[in-house]
Amino acid sequence: MRIGEVANHAAVNVQTLRYYERRGLIPRPARSASGYRTYAPTTVDRVRFVKRAQSLGFTLQEIAALLALRVDNQSSCARVEKQAKAVVARIEEQVGQLRTIRRVLGRRVGACERQDLMGDCPILQALEEHGT
Repeated sequence: MRIGEVANHAAVNVQTLRYYERRGLIPRPARSASGYRTYAPTTVDRVRFVKRAQSLGFTLQEIAALLALRVDNQSSCARVEKQAKAVVARIEEQVGQLRTIRRVLGRRVGACERQDLMGDCPILQALEEHGT
C-alpha cells in the first residue's frame, strides 16, 4: 500500500504516518523502484492501535512500550496494567487541575458580569497578575 492509501484507511494524514515512522511506532516501509513507500496492509491496524491508545491518554513513548509488549510473548498483562494505571493517575491529576481552572475562571466570569467598564475587567486583571 502507498502512504496515501494507509493514511486514508487509518483516518490520519500523511504527515502523521511519516512522524510515526520517525518515532519507530510503525516499521520503515520498503521503497519501490520509483522511491515510493510501500507499506504492509498490517500498518493500518498498527496506526489505528496507536490512535486508539492516544485517545485513551497514552503518550507516544508509552505507546511504543505497549507495542513492544504486544509482540513479546513473555510479557505479562500486569506490565500493561501498570502503564494503564499510570495513565489513569495522570488523567486524574489533569481533571483536578481543570476543576481548579473552571472554579477560578467561573469566579472571574461572575465578577466580570458585574462590571461595566473594560478597564475594570476581572478576567483581564487576572491574566495580568503573576501566580494567579
